[in-house]
Amino acid sequence: MAEARNRKSGNSRFDRKNFSGDSKKRGIKGDERKGFKSESAKRGFYGAPVKNTEFENLEMVNAVPEESDKLEGRNSVMEALKANRTINKLFIAKGEKEGSIRQIIAIARQKGIITTEVDKNILDGMSTTRSHQGVIAYVAVKEYVEVDDILAAAQEKGEPPFIIILDEISDPHNFGAILRTANAVGAHGVIIPKRRAIGLTSTVSKASAGAVEYVPVSRVTNISQTIEYLKKNNVWVVGTDSTGEKAFYESDLKGPIALVVGSEGEGMGKLVREKCDFVVNIPMHGEISSLNASVAAAIVMYEILKQRGK
Repeated sequence: MAEARNRKSGNSRFDRKNFSGDSKKRGIKGDERKGFKSESAKRGFYGAPVKNTEFENLEMVNAVPEESDKLEGRNSVMEALKANRTINKLFIAKGEKEGSIRQIIAIARQKGIITTEVDKNILDGMSTTRSHQGVIAYVAVKEYVEVDDILAAAQEKGEPPFIIILDEISDPHNFGAILRTANAVGAHGVIIPKRRAIGLTSTVSKASAGAVEYVPVSRVTNISQTIEYLKKNNVWVVGTDSTGEKAFYESDLKGPIALVVGSEGEGMGKLVREKCDFVVNIPMHGEISSLNASVAAAIVMYEILKQRGK
């Protein structure tokens, strides 16, 4: 009954009650002179050179592997460590030994990660986000996955696919916040276009509070064609727009589903909207006509989670 309410006329593609996650349905990242005397005095007569095994020299700042991404901020770096992502180098601000920084240093030491202590002004110069919180890590490039990998992840869990499609989201903070919510609601992956959209940058990682380590992201050439592919794999596609037929909480969002979130300024593209099985709206009763993209996405994602019975 619910399908009949949501589905566009003439679409009899799929009875979501029969979803089983069956694979057949799929087609299946100088020496400081002033210290010379005092150091000698401390070392005594046989003042052999002492190597600092915890931190390497500042010269190592420039020895950053070419094929690296950069993570900034304590949460981003901590989650990367927990997720066993390959970290090529870790830079810590001098004097930052309290709180989570201490834990980051301890885990890095256990994993044998090269750690370098540098002045804060050097970190400031390395930082892209201007909010590094005393730690920057150079990590292996985050790899994108295929759409099939996202579908397979759902199948492996024995769950109907729950996918987020971002139609030209360009603000890294919105993208990061959506990744964070996607992880929180248990979505199996996020799909973004290769063009006119932000990718997996250090700012996105920081905004996601480390969720980027856990949410698979697929970058595709054509969103509309990807929607058609998902439909062939029995996934319902629901768009979000102020002109949607029904409020999101009045719509059937159960079963295998892909939620489309439009760009910050224009919303969903015309062709993408036409490809959706149905479009829902978020009621607005105040003077403002729309919500931030990441906020709108979060509201509907949690409704999907609710209807999935979790």
